[in-house]
Amino acid sequence: MSNTGVKTDEKKQHFDDIYVEPTPVPYKTRILDALDYVSDDFNLQMFDAHILPWARTVTAHGTSVSKSAAAAGFKVGNGKKLNFVDLCCCFGNTTMATIYGMPYEAIRENWSDETKCRTIQATRRIPVNVTGIDISLPALDYGISAGLYDEAICANLNERNTAEFEKVERVMADADILLSTAALVYLDLETVDTIIECFANGASEKKEGYVIVNFLNPFALEKADETKKILLKYLDFVGSRATRHRRMSELEQSNYPGEEWVLLELWVLKRRSP
Repeated sequence: MSNTGVKTDEKKQHFDDIYVEPTPVPYKTRILDALDYVSDDFNLQMFDAHILPWARTVTAHGTSVSKSAAAAGFKVGNGKKLNFVDLCCCFGNTTMATIYGMPYEAIRENWSDETKCRTIQATRRIPVNVTGIDISLPALDYGISAGLYDEAICANLNERNTAEFEKVERVMADADILLSTAALVYLDLETVDTIIECFANGASEKKEGYVIVNFLNPFALEKADETKKILLKYLDFVGSRATRHRRMSELEQSNYPGEEWVLLELWVLKRRSP
């Protein structure tokens, strides 16, 4: 376990000091830059292939059509705004990729200095209410101030008997899209089970909804397999893809001799039809 309370595979690099910074600039320098953190390009591609077309259909006539959606021909009408949840969101780079359509290089440029990072240099592609959930209060504060998150919940998700976790359960039930990328490895299996069950059961009405998650390789592979079983217990599988995630740190390369890259398995799932 790291000194922030995050449960981490001991062969995996800890980045605790970055997560308590007030802006994402150190995160950009030491992770996005130094480790070639390219995975958000693939998260963007999976989101666009499996989730964005549906999201645009159900929000095409919403009351909060973004500039980019309006430019694509969507008009204001009787649609709805979707609830998008970024679980273990940190500073929000994958929200930038999926909701704002920003590739890796655009995120790096946006976070290249303390001034640029204060605003997001893109617009939301669909009308959504974004909730960020993380253990890092500075990261959430940044996300709120920059306009990435509309709401935020700061919680240790492995402590399930708290008011914050109860709020997380309610947010999951109301979510239309759940994103959790390269993060489930930090959660207890009991936590994963509870969160995914809440999402799967949905609110009072059974509504369509999607999940995009990542699994890291070579870290905690047995736990990843158990997590996949939980996902398939509650949700229908849509599609998957294997890609590079980022380069290994020196510590990780010493723990896995001969390896250079952390790999990623991306999954998309959806709520089951009633």
